[in-house]
Amino acid sequence: MNKKLVETFIIAKVLFFSFAHVHVVFLRKNLDHEMCYHIPFLLGKPTGELGQIQLRHNVLKSNFRTLPIGEFIHNGYFFYNIKGMRGDYNNLFGLCNDEHFCVFGVAEEKIFRFCDTSDKNELHLQCLIMVMLSIIEGKNMPNFYRTFNLTKESNMEQEKYFRSADDTELFYRYRPAKDGSYDKAIVLFHRGHEYSGRMMFIADELGFDDFAYFAWDARGHGLSPGERGDSPSLGTSVADIQAFMQHIEREYGIKAENICVIAQSVGAVLVSAWLHDYAPKIRCAVLASPAFKVKLYVPFARAGLKLMYRLRGNFFVNSYVKAHYLTHNKARQESYNNDKLIARAISVRILLGLYEAADRVVADAQAITVPIQLFISGSDWVVHHKPQHDFYNHLGSHIKERHILNGFYHDTLGEENREVAFKEMRRFIRQRFAEPLQRVDVTHAHIHSASRIEADELTTPLSPFSPRGAFWAAYRRLMKLGANWSEGLKIGKETGYDSGSTLDYVYRNQPQGTNKFGVLVDKNYLNAIGWRGIRQRKVNIGKAIQLAMEKLRTADKPVHVLDIASGHGRYVLDSLTTDRLPDSVRLRDYSPINVEAGRKLIEERQLQDVVTFEQVNAYDRNNYQNLDPRPTLGIVSGLHELFADNDLIMNSLYGFGDAIEEGGYLIYTGQPWHPQLELIARCLTSHKEGNPEWIMRRRSQQEMDQLVEKAGFEKVHQWIDEDGIFTVSLALKK
Repeated sequence: MNKKLVETFIIAKVLFFSFAHVHVVFLRKNLDHEMCYHIPFLLGKPTGELGQIQLRHNVLKSNFRTLPIGEFIHNGYFFYNIKGMRGDYNNLFGLCNDEHFCVFGVAEEKIFRFCDTSDKNELHLQCLIMVMLSIIEGKNMPNFYRTFNLTKESNMEQEKYFRSADDTELFYRYRPAKDGSYDKAIVLFHRGHEYSGRMMFIADELGFDDFAYFAWDARGHGLSPGERGDSPSLGTSVADIQAFMQHIEREYGIKAENICVIAQSVGAVLVSAWLHDYAPKIRCAVLASPAFKVKLYVPFARAGLKLMYRLRGNFFVNSYVKAHYLTHNKARQESYNNDKLIARAISVRILLGLYEAADRVVADAQAITVPIQLFISGSDWVVHHKPQHDFYNHLGSHIKERHILNGFYHDTLGEENREVAFKEMRRFIRQRFAEPLQRVDVTHAHIHSASRIEADELTTPLSPFSPRGAFWAAYRRLMKLGANWSEGLKIGKETGYDSGSTLDYVYRNQPQGTNKFGVLVDKNYLNAIGWRGIRQRKVNIGKAIQLAMEKLRTADKPVHVLDIASGHGRYVLDSLTTDRLPDSVRLRDYSPINVEAGRKLIEERQLQDVVTFEQVNAYDRNNYQNLDPRPTLGIVSGLHELFADNDLIMNSLYGFGDAIEEGGYLIYTGQPWHPQLELIARCLTSHKEGNPEWIMRRRSQQEMDQLVEKAGFEKVHQWIDEDGIFTVSLALKK
């Protein structure tokens, strides 16, 4: 069958079937094979030997690149979701997202994407026009859509891209399991300066044929974009890990519980922060020589770099570490010295962020309960040992191992005698996957946990004659004095620093005072790290609301919002866009002050037809019954953080579980970390009746997620500020 005949056959099929919404058949030359377009799946059964797909793309521009695309054979069939991928199969190489319909055809050893649109009818018309043009003009299938070349060797290493949370396209390598398995994976994270290509040898040396392997290039490294050795922030790189893992689960159907993570040095710090901040349900993690504290060898170097960063902004420092200080392996040394993809410098922004993230993760490692295997290089010239030991000792994992490798340099897994480490890794990983997934139940952390002990210590009064007692007494007096000039301090003093009035003032972020000095004091107050985190939480809640509304509308569900602790309601109202409002919004708060202020905001914005505000107790489960309309989106922000008792929290969560129908969503916030807990406890007052002291018991993200799960929800997305203080999560009602 010649190409003209193939194309004529295609157009005939399109003409005959397009508006009947049935399939179009594409035939491939020299292969007894057919692929059928049928929403929502593309199905084909190969009889020849097929394997790796090579992508060459030219999208209306003169930019070309070649990407190896993933394994696409499973049990002799292709399964590609055309719109809204679900289940264990990939969409067609990630080229047709959840919002689009696509049509693909096969001819002349290539797979062509003819058309791509969000409208089903437009799809058929678009496909028809493109094929007709190609026939009339006597040209090949339209080349401004992506083209896939079929090659052999299905288990070859493949080069791919995924999109991060900020829509940056990051590079990664993928090696399918040699035995054809598709349910387990090992994900590799490289050390600083390096990239994925220097980690893939681990796949060979582990020798696990039943695991797929993934390895990324962090932004600013390898083939990923960004200035070499830099990232917008360390928090951005941690969020990239979350996006990468979600990509693997979504595109390859590999669940988090069937994933093992292996990371070195800086990569191990990023992974540790990810484990702490996002509480993923992975099977286990192997961390080699995590760079919790880099040896700078210059006295006060960290303080000096911090000062210079404040004065001149971001800049770069070259690594002092030579290859022969990284490993005894001569071949590894030579490859490091000659590899042009090695990033020789690191930005001060990332270096300082590394220190800050490491400090909080090591101090709060009890929040990490994933099984951990830790390797410590005994002769490490690059990083200090003590924080690694502290991290291990603080871990909340019930299964954890520590191996000190005497004589090893920093490149632990690339050392001359690395088989010592690999032997332990093989055993540890096999054991974890041989056993059922073990999750540590932390829902009783309010009774006994490190955070409970921490809160009890903050509640304990200090002697006024002790240095700490005298310091905080003086601090309180200064804040009371500052309230005479600073509007923010005045509002906090009068209504409580955790009140809706205070939060509304923080959201507005407009320094006010009785004079210039008062404005200066107020500006400093509003710029506190905790308030910066609160404002970012507001931004993230807005993102969560928009995403939830989008998902509900895609599922043809109405958008009925219920917020149970709204304060003045500003963070909800600011997230609403006039072009497409929810069907209804019900705001609630316990405080009559907040209710009155919230109703004024609603009137100012002329939203009375959509938004109502009620005075209701959020912790009475009966207040969630018989709501009309029944909410499809629940919101609870900043409320649970004010109360230590999980039993009390469950009243509201069970209430949401009663009220929200299956397929609805819940937005909830958390506070896994806060650097100002003692200042808050010793100096700031609360609006809570009978409890004027503001004592907060931190909840780990895992604790918060498990409480939400008990109420019948499953987390599907999460955001966190750069300092790791406040989280915003979106959960689906199961």
